[in-house]
Amino acid sequence: MELRHLRYFEALAETLNFTRAAEQLHIAQPPLSRQIQQLEDELGVLLIDRSARPLALTRAGAFFYEQSSQILARVQEVARATQRLGEGRRRWIGVGFVPSMLYGALPKAIQGFMAEHPDIDVTLSELTSVQQAEALQARRIDVGFGRVAIEAEGLVNTLIEEEPLVAVLPAGGELAAQRTLSLAELAAQTVILYPAQPRPSFADQVLAQFRVRGCPATRTFETNGLQTAVGLVAAGIGVSLVPRSVQRLKRDDVVYRPVSDGGVVSPMLMTTRQSDSSADLARLCEAVRQACEADGQPAARRKARGASAPAHLDVNRTAGFPPSRK
Repeated sequence: MELRHLRYFEALAETLNFTRAAEQLHIAQPPLSRQIQQLEDELGVLLIDRSARPLALTRAGAFFYEQSSQILARVQEVARATQRLGEGRRRWIGVGFVPSMLYGALPKAIQGFMAEHPDIDVTLSELTSVQQAEALQARRIDVGFGRVAIEAEGLVNTLIEEEPLVAVLPAGGELAAQRTLSLAELAAQTVILYPAQPRPSFADQVLAQFRVRGCPATRTFETNGLQTAVGLVAAGIGVSLVPRSVQRLKRDDVVYRPVSDGGVVSPMLMTTRQSDSSADLARLCEAVRQACEADGQPAARRKARGASAPAHLDVNRTAGFPPSRK
C-alpha cells in the first residue's frame, strides 16, 4: 500500500464519483478504478459499494476513510513543518482539535488570529483528545482543543466552557415530535457513539451521562466520526448525543432536541504544555477566550495542573467519570 492509494481513495470517498475524483486528481478514470481495485484486493475487503446510486462507502470503507484521512493529514503536517524549518521560519503554532469544535467559536477565533497575525503560520490537525496529548508531548502541536481531560506529564487542561448536549433524532420519527427528551427515553433506543477509538473519548462521556442517572444505554453502535454518527441517525439506526453547537450542522433528515435532564454537558478543554512560554501561543489562547465570550458563552478560567488538582477532577466529574490517565 502506498500513499497514492490513500490519496486516490480519499478523493473518491469525498466525491463518491469516479469521474469527479479523477478530475480532482488530474488523472484518467480507468487508472483510478484500477488503483482502488488494487487497494481493495490488498485489504481483502470492499471499500466502495458500486451497486449503489450514487456510490456509497461500505462500513469498512467508512472506517478506512476516517483513518486514511488522518494519516494523510499527518503526512502533510510533517511536510509543512519540515519546510518551515528548512526555510528558517520559526513563528508557527500547531493546533489540534476534535471535530465538534468546528461548529462552535474555535474557527472564528483562529480566523481572527490569523488575520491579525499574518506572519504566524497556524497548522490545524484533527485529533482526538488522547492523540492531542501525545502530539503535545511530542511537540507536534502547541495547543489542543478537546472534550476529555487527559492527565499526562507536563500538560495543563484549561476549561473554556461546559457545553450542553442535545439529542440527534431521525426526522419524522416519533421522538422528533417531542420538544424535549429525557435520557431515559433516549436510553430505550440504540445510542450511536463516537469516536469508537482511541479511548477514553467523548463516547465514554455520553455513556457516563446515562449511567450516573440510573438509565444505562444497553444498546449502542459505535463509529469513529461525528458526521458518520449523524448520518447513521438519519438512516434510522438510532439516536445520538452531540454538543449543542453541532446543531449548526444542518440536515433535512435529522432534528436536534434539548435534553430535559439537568447538567447534561460536555467540557470544552484547551490543553497546552505547562512549560510553554510562547507569547504567540498566549495570544491565540486569548483569542479563543474572547471568541467564546462573543459567541455568548462566557469562558471559565479554571486550570488543572496534576492528578490532585480539584479543577481537573471537576472537569471530568461534570462529564460523569473520573479523570483519565495516559
